[in-house]
Amino acid sequence: MIKVLYIEDNDDNVYMLKMRLELLDEFEVLTAEDGEKGCEMAAAERPDIVLMDLEMPGIDGWEATRRLKSNPDTRTIRILGVTGYPEGVPQLLAAGADAVLKKPLALDDVESHLGRLLD
Repeated sequence: MIKVLYIEDNDDNVYMLKMRLELLDEFEVLTAEDGEKGCEMAAAERPDIVLMDLEMPGIDGWEATRRLKSNPDTRTIRILGVTGYPEGVPQLLAAGADAVLKKPLALDDVESHLGRLLD
């Protein structure tokens, strides 16, 4: 089972993606509503991959990505950024994200990127 941590503050987005991925029976989806909780959860749970929203209260996705990639315990976790703000993509990649998907998310695109990043 592939462990995914989805760091996202929008409950509708979390519900939709979590439900759809878990229906595939190959993903366990953990969630955190902000970057601070997401970083703590990543260190404790060691997911295979993090889906990282950018715009969140408190610690945003850019800072959370920098923190995860600078921590020796979490730096090897793959990070797939997800954003509705295309202008934030270069900064997220510079912060250490492995790839970025634009919202609205299509499940086929998410699955494709997850497979590619985890191979």
